Amino acid sequence: MTAVNERTSLVTRGYPPARRTGPVEVLHGIPVADPYRWLEDESDPDTAAWSAAQEDLFAAHRSGWAWLEPMRRRIAELVDTGSVSAPVARGGLLFDTLREPGRDQAALRVTDARGQDARTLWDPLVHDPTGLTVLESWDPSQDGSLIAVQYSAAGTEDTRLVVLDVATGRPVDGPIERLRRSPLAWLPDSSGFYYVRRRPPEEIPGEERYHRRVRLHRLGTDPEGDALIFGEGRAMDDFYTPALSPDGRWLTIAVTRGADPATELWLADHVAGTPEAPALRRVLGSGGARLDLVIPAGTGPHDRAYLISYQDAPNGRLESVSPAALTGSDQDSRSALSGDLVLVPEDPEAVLTEVTALDGLLLLTRVRHAVSELTLHDPHTGEQLHRLALPGPGTVGSVRPAPDGRQAWFGYTDHVTPSHVLHFDARSAALTAWASAPGAPVIEGCVVRRIRYAAHDGTPVTAFVLSPSGRPDRPRPTVVSGYGGFGASIVPGWAAQALAWVEMGGVYVFTCLRGGGEEGRAWHDAGRRANKQTTFDDLDAAADRLVAAGWADPARLGLLGSSNGGLTVAAALTQHPEKYAAVVSVAPLLDMVRYEHSGMGPSWREEYGSAADPADLAVLHAYSPYHHVREAVDYPAVLFGVADGDTRVDPLHARKMCAALQHASAGPAPILLRLERGVGHGARGTATTVDLFADVMTFLAEHLDLARDTA
Repeated sequence: MTAVNERTSLVTRGYPPARRTGPVEVLHGIPVADPYRWLEDESDPDTAAWSAAQEDLFAAHRSGWAWLEPMRRRIAELVDTGSVSAPVARGGLLFDTLREPGRDQAALRVTDARGQDARTLWDPLVHDPTGLTVLESWDPSQDGSLIAVQYSAAGTEDTRLVVLDVATGRPVDGPIERLRRSPLAWLPDSSGFYYVRRRPPEEIPGEERYHRRVRLHRLGTDPEGDALIFGEGRAMDDFYTPALSPDGRWLTIAVTRGADPATELWLADHVAGTPEAPALRRVLGSGGARLDLVIPAGTGPHDRAYLISYQDAPNGRLESVSPAALTGSDQDSRSALSGDLVLVPEDPEAVLTEVTALDGLLLLTRVRHAVSELTLHDPHTGEQLHRLALPGPGTVGSVRPAPDGRQAWFGYTDHVTPSHVLHFDARSAALTAWASAPGAPVIEGCVVRRIRYAAHDGTPVTAFVLSPSGRPDRPRPTVVSGYGGFGASIVPGWAAQALAWVEMGGVYVFTCLRGGGEEGRAWHDAGRRANKQTTFDDLDAAADRLVAAGWADPARLGLLGSSNGGLTVAAALTQHPEKYAAVVSVAPLLDMVRYEHSGMGPSWREEYGSAADPADLAVLHAYSPYHHVREAVDYPAVLFGVADGDTRVDPLHARKMCAALQHASAGPAPILLRLERGVGHGARGTATTVDLFADVMTFLAEHLDLARDTA
């Protein structure tokens, strides 16, 4: 870019000046330029001044957006449906969360076995009227007398744990800190629980968010003295999930490393040990297979448990196993991995995600091309007995059975249905409505179609197209959203931003890119590490197919993604800037050469690879959006969204990329940075959700000319 062009770009458009002084390092023979390295340091006064100027610039642009108020009003109506969670049954009581319309956050409550006589146990808005504290998770004890509550503040996801007496709502233990939404397993007598806690920060300077350990906490004792159960000497980025069978006999600890889908499974029989010193044995894994073990209540030495295995079955199969054989206490039992113990074989078209042991039945949850299905099976033969009729092509949440196995609850949602709770009676096989979102706005003019388009290599990819008519009646302003990472699935769900966009005349598309989990383990592997470019190619193919089919106007095509999805759309931006009129990248990873140096980066090496490895660096550098911003390119309008409390993905990525694009772009479209304060990467209240969605969708409306389709 010439000096004149740069002056026009920066001064005329009001971009804050940003010096280009960073190094050019040679890493494994590759020259890697990093001109905005200084913007990594949030505490640097120059960074603070640059960020403040970016906030002013964004505010100036935002003040001129004609769509902002109508977009905000409709999104607020769609977000404010309220919500209710599937209950957890313990001790004759039901525990759930409820958010009434008009309230910013959900509160934890307890009801009787019929779901009536509700009483609030913990309300984040009472705990913190500013709304900056969120309820992260909650776990009632087996007898329902106590409940462990985890909450965090200012978006950090660093949780504090307190134990409440259910009868009075008063704290009886805690707080315990150095947690991050820890999995928790109560002992049957409610005297304590297994949980996951980090080591003290002074012992691990620079690695304070890692080095997790499974510990046993006894109520009323100092957590600093909690018994160490598992994790010592293991990798710093291992994640652990402790669980107890309903009767408390069998302790399992599942181990994952970073985002690696492979799992080790450790098992202990409490009959052969004590809670403080369980005789844990590594029984399964890892070998590249994820393994989930479900042990019903009352499982004795010769009884069976159920294993979802992905060993040589990327979509999962169901096996019957003996816990005693796994721990070695029953040497006559058959091996858990022998083929003749397969109850339900792998379905090549559907991913097995959950098994629930009920009263003489097994309830299996599968995802078929991103849509949930539930089937009932004989626990001895695996024979399918019945398929449950769900309300539509949607998504079911985790199944929560009652302790006696005679009933279960789960959430259901789809693109035009707010999440509500369904109840299943195992004795009659009846599926009925249990609880609905308190408010349900009328959705007008939104038709959903699930399509399968061909990727550039011919692979079928699923996408959901939301449009006013359900057909490509004419090219419309179109927003394409994708994720494609960590084995996470893009599945049907209530999405206020998409519904508002369609009601105003646009098309909104959710794509199930490789790297996600919609089609199983192989689908994830096809879009991670050395295969990451496939994710971006699938998104590129979606854009091409939507235009070719007549859904999208090529001059009014936009992208929206967050987190790993923010990386995905930013890669599309740098690889094919001519194809898009606007791109929104929220909480994104963008400097893939240095992503390991901030946030939760070290946990993601199994997903992306490491720049310390020459082969991995070549892949990372080849698609890293920050390193592929080119001079004098007519880039589309770009909005980066970040939050100052984000402890997963540091806002430095967006700062550096924003500065690079503002310097390089030769076109008139704005490059903007939106900064939120007091929130983070995860859970948030409705007010900040509405603010974010309204700004993001209005930015897209302004630059995709949505007004033309509402005239």
